[in-house]
Amino acid sequence: MADPRGFLNHPERELPDRRPVELRLLDWKEVYTDFDKGHLKTQASRCMDCGIPFCHNGCPLGNLIPEWNDLVYKDRWREGIERLHATNNFPEFTGRLCPAPCEASCVLGINQPAVTIKQVEVELVENAFDEGWVAPVMPTVKTGKNVAVIGSGPAGLAAAQQLTRAGHGVTVFERADRIGGLLRYGIPEFKMEKRFIDRRLEQMQIEGTVFRTGVNVGVDVTVDELREDFDAVVLAVGSTIGRDLPIPGRELDGIHQAMEFLPQANRIQHGDTWASGATGDVTVPGQITATGKKVVIIGGGDTGADCLGTSLRQGAESVHQFEIMPRPPMERAGSTPWPTYPLMYRVSSAHEEGGDRVFSVNTEEFVGENGKVTALKAHEVTMVAGRFEKVEGSDFTLEADLVLLAMGFVGPEREDLLDKLGVEWGERGVIKRDNSFASSVPGVFVAGDAGRGQSLIVWAIAEGRAAAAAVDKFLEGHTVLPAPIVPTQVAQR
Repeated sequence: MADPRGFLNHPERELPDRRPVELRLLDWKEVYTDFDKGHLKTQASRCMDCGIPFCHNGCPLGNLIPEWNDLVYKDRWREGIERLHATNNFPEFTGRLCPAPCEASCVLGINQPAVTIKQVEVELVENAFDEGWVAPVMPTVKTGKNVAVIGSGPAGLAAAQQLTRAGHGVTVFERADRIGGLLRYGIPEFKMEKRFIDRRLEQMQIEGTVFRTGVNVGVDVTVDELREDFDAVVLAVGSTIGRDLPIPGRELDGIHQAMEFLPQANRIQHGDTWASGATGDVTVPGQITATGKKVVIIGGGDTGADCLGTSLRQGAESVHQFEIMPRPPMERAGSTPWPTYPLMYRVSSAHEEGGDRVFSVNTEEFVGENGKVTALKAHEVTMVAGRFEKVEGSDFTLEADLVLLAMGFVGPEREDLLDKLGVEWGERGVIKRDNSFASSVPGVFVAGDAGRGQSLIVWAIAEGRAAAAAVDKFLEGHTVLPAPIVPTQVAQR
């Protein structure tokens, strides 16, 4: 443990400040300021000798949280990063993007603010990079076996790094022009700058992982070629089909899925630009932009918040974010007691920046002129016996030039690769797999959202690591790679 009386001496939870809203809306940099190491050590000292560290169970990766909290408190940072990397390939990703179920299950959180686990994690890995401690881990043997990983999101990257370190020849195929999946083109720059992905990819390339971008497997590389060239395949293609809203007026221009909108904004930050118009505005071909528009985002989750922050930075005239669920309570709801992840009202950095959040509302029709959306019709709803019912007399119309659908994802795309491979499908549109992450096709394994359903980045990394262990055992008959989880499928909202 850290300081036996740390949680008593320092009852307050402290996090880094966010940059002033009026300043951060002028750029796309991350919103947080630097955090003093002295303050971080104080926060790490709040981790107590709780006997049974429920944070282990709360974290899908099984991160050794009390151990590296103690090591940070004692200024043993190098040992701390070794313990962190023992369970997590990419703590710089989870330390920025994970909603921290570990903190929700922190024993201290029963009656005090939980330990700032996530902040200690990200500071630990950033210090390690600054000190030059994050070095390539070269395989000690070469097995002569080749593995294809399809998809370069967190599940694919975790599987690839583990299998490369086990001595296999690993090739990661990505149909986009850059590696990273939704980390690259779905997460806005203000939540995670993409230089952190590039930094980790350099390590993986030195270790021996091969990356092939712009390759649509099933088309550019046929299924027959894939099976001939590789001894095993890991499908980490994600859950990329956005949930649609099939109501009257859906065909109007100006209504888009969130993942049509967000990647273009990220491409701007990568320099994929061209000058248009007399003003020299920077854009990408066919870009969907919120500049000067009345924006309505349908969906109250993280993707919706990403659309909100992006729209505000692009200069939207107004932004409304709709959520069909009622507004959560300010404190942990009784339906989600400790140590479960709490249902409660949260304010992200994007919500802090502007826009109007509207709860308990259902959109019933899009209205337009000359083929373009101009407004939407909606009404309030209430929950009755587990069903949404309209609140009579609550109808309203709201002007809108741009509508973004951010209602989650329903499964992976089937054409091109998955149908040609002949994988079987499970419930809720995910790929069917057994307890060893194996699909119905011999030698083909499934990791991440493609088999689990839409989930968290920490689950993706955990599944990538566990699937890598299953592949290694399939190829070699045994494995020393850690397998943190058994695959499960989660219901999609």
